[in-house]
Amino acid sequence: MLCLVMNPYAKPNERKVGARRPKVSHLPRHVDTRTRTQRRAEKEAIAAERRAIKKSARRHLKQQLRDELLDT
Repeated sequence: MLCLVMNPYAKPNERKVGARRPKVSHLPRHVDTRTRTQRRAEKEAIAAERRAIKKSARRHLKQQLRDELLDT
């Protein structure tokens, strides 16, 4: 018996689903030569930088609040 896993988002006649589905690329291969791991590392570095900025802003606001409370 052949057991096929259905993809709920696949169109009725779509055959290339799951691992066989072609990857979407918004740039031609000769323009974007980064590998998947390089793109992922870049994305994680940007996310880490944003987290650091938010953390710094929270610390700054906490310090401002403490200063205001001590002044009054």
